[in-house]
Amino acid sequence: MNTQELKNIASQVRRDIVRMVSAVNSGHPGGSLGCTDFLTVLYFDIMKHNSTNFNMDGVNEDLFFLSNGHISPVWYSVLARSGYFPIADLGTFRKLGSKLQGHPSTDKKLPGIRMASGSLGQGLSCAIGAAETKKLNNDNSIVYTLHGDGELQEGQIWEAAIYAAAKKVDNLIATIDYNGRQIDGDVEDVMSLGNLRSKWEAFGWNVFEMDGHNIEEIRTTLKQAKELTGKGKPSIIIMRTEMGKGVDFMEGSHKWHGVAPNAEQLTIALGQLEETLGDY
Repeated sequence: MNTQELKNIASQVRRDIVRMVSAVNSGHPGGSLGCTDFLTVLYFDIMKHNSTNFNMDGVNEDLFFLSNGHISPVWYSVLARSGYFPIADLGTFRKLGSKLQGHPSTDKKLPGIRMASGSLGQGLSCAIGAAETKKLNNDNSIVYTLHGDGELQEGQIWEAAIYAAAKKVDNLIATIDYNGRQIDGDVEDVMSLGNLRSKWEAFGWNVFEMDGHNIEEIRTTLKQAKELTGKGKPSIIIMRTEMGKGVDFMEGSHKWHGVAPNAEQLTIALGQLEETLGDY
């Protein structure tokens, strides 16, 4: 896809996000909006995946694990828009009996979901296990994972980081959504992460940095990381984003981490987001 096509998808995904959370007055729009461009590029331009014949094993497919599972709205939208399940199902988000639960879950067997997530800190460990399984099975596909920056305050992340480098899990590309915000405020105020690039380099990873809202930069960085797979080191991308990107009254504030827009705010938000593919 060209850059404009990807931008069009991202705009529609952002409309899906604000409509989904507003409809049930529940969900996490801030981080979802911030990660929209990344997940759009990943699913529509980078990953090798099969949306029409989903299975849990994912043999000979690239896999993606969402560790910061609270941003499920953006993932559900991208999955639906890329063909994993009907787009109309987005209207069931967080409703009783829906497969689109507040946090991704495997018990409802929603296509595209291979791990229940939302308990922060666990996604990297799961992704490492999947990546090692692929290596043992001579499957040259890649495992991708996404994490919140506040999630890096969890100790399990760093245990997994040590392990991945020590065991040369070099078919793994992790990304950090570095928006500087978490549920209680700025990451710097809650517990500073220090120099992330130096930390991950010291742990033995290839480290990249990118603007998470520049479609071309996202594509280029992911392709550069792919070129280093199979060469002895896992890779991580520090992705700078803006929480609430695309909706001016949400941007840059941790207050929209887990608050849904009301009807009036939804109207304002939709006025700022172009409908490009048709609403569900």
